[in-house]
Amino acid sequence: MSERVLVAGVGMIQFAKPGASGTYIEMGAEATRRALADAGIGYDLVQQAFTGYVYGDSTCGQTALYEVGMTGIPIVNVNNNCSTGSTALYLARQAIASGTADCVLALGFEQMQAGPLKSHWDDRPVTRARFVPIMHGLTADLAHLPQALRTFGGAGREHMQRYGTRMETFAAVRAKASRHAANNPLALFRKTLSTEDVMNDTALIPGVMTRLMACPPTCGGAAAILVSERFAKRHGLRADVQIVAQALTTDPPASFDPPSMLNYVGTHMTRAAANQVYEQAGIGPDDIDVCELHDCFAHNEVICYESLGFCPEGGAEKFVHDADNTYGGKVVVNPSGGLLSKGHPLGATGLAQCFELTNQLRGTAGQRQVEGARHALQHNLGLGGACVVTLYGKH
Repeated sequence: MSERVLVAGVGMIQFAKPGASGTYIEMGAEATRRALADAGIGYDLVQQAFTGYVYGDSTCGQTALYEVGMTGIPIVNVNNNCSTGSTALYLARQAIASGTADCVLALGFEQMQAGPLKSHWDDRPVTRARFVPIMHGLTADLAHLPQALRTFGGAGREHMQRYGTRMETFAAVRAKASRHAANNPLALFRKTLSTEDVMNDTALIPGVMTRLMACPPTCGGAAAILVSERFAKRHGLRADVQIVAQALTTDPPASFDPPSMLNYVGTHMTRAAANQVYEQAGIGPDDIDVCELHDCFAHNEVICYESLGFCPEGGAEKFVHDADNTYGGKVVVNPSGGLLSKGHPLGATGLAQCFELTNQLRGTAGQRQVEGARHALQHNLGLGGACVVTLYGKH
């Protein structure tokens, strides 16, 4: 793959709580229109589309995009759990990089229901069925909790037990997210919180997690227009942001053997994807200026600092304590406020991250701008499993 892949346009709508949003059709169509407007092109120039969502019937992508145009192009529907949006982006990038197409849309949307994530199928094995007993065995005392909370709470607890990480560290990460979100008009939750506010909230796992440390289910949509360099030149489009490197990984055996909740939540997938990206780009984690990572729980953000190479294994607490995860530190993590403040509409999250990082590299992020940002890293994780890490560069 030799074609340079440019991000010509991005679009995102305000995320909303379940029941307060438009339909997935309205959200997907509007996010697409905004990305097209940002790129300065019409839908008639889009040659392929990859649409991501988790909860919905087949061909929901067509249903949403038909509201924008009916041009007969290939539309592929994508489902990779919480990494669905970035998987659509991955496929769109491949189409451009291989020379198959010159202008491709990546779209993600989700119309979610209130309450914890759950399967809507009760007549077949659950995903990861062969490995779920590992999680059940390691978190038997948390069996009363919803599965996502039990899984990531169990991983956070293991990090505490292994490295001496304090609950206050996770609370500080949540407080940092709120400070960043205060400057983001598209964040759902913009109230600034202190570490003490987070610590004093309702306990979900005593001594490990409070309610504020978990991202809420939300509805939303986001989109990106990717183009080749020749297409950008032909149509006079901006060429200042490019996808420099990208990797999609799935679970290796080490995710489950030996049994570990840290491994179960994707540390091996994240580390492998990040290392592939760094190798492709010829840079290292110290070169990253800004990062949007998958903070579905504050605990996962802490874990990912280490998996992405921002700090040594076991060094995340010091990384947080030294404020190396925010403005003035080593790398500004989740300047958008992350999933903790924006919410997590599964299919849209990866493309919302793309929206944020594209604006950061353009220098159009307003009060949350990371000055001088040239390298931006995106991390989007779905258990089951799939992890997508994407490196954007300022051209």
